[in-house]
Amino acid sequence: MPVLVIFIILSFSFYVFYRVKSFRSKHPAEKKWISAKASIALGLFVALFGFNEIFLYQTTLTYFVAAVFVVIGLLSVWGGLKAYKYFLPIAIKEAEELNHK
Repeated sequence: MPVLVIFIILSFSFYVFYRVKSFRSKHPAEKKWISAKASIALGLFVALFGFNEIFLYQTTLTYFVAAVFVVIGLLSVWGGLKAYKYFLPIAIKEAEELNHK
């Protein structure tokens, strides 16, 4: 499916973008917050890759491997969302403190 391929490429691009951005960040809370966004993008990449495999090959082994990819990807998205929600207020507070100095 071409639509899945486009979303796979976009999610991997966002993962690379956020990973580079987190390495370049000097503030610890902001680094964790951006890393959580990278985790969400990587989870989407893995889950979408699993869904794409289901459409490409119709074997029992493919269904099993794709299901594992989808579950791991969705768990990564879930963990990334939890981390994003946790670190967002901390990163905002850190940025406000840095602006007041």
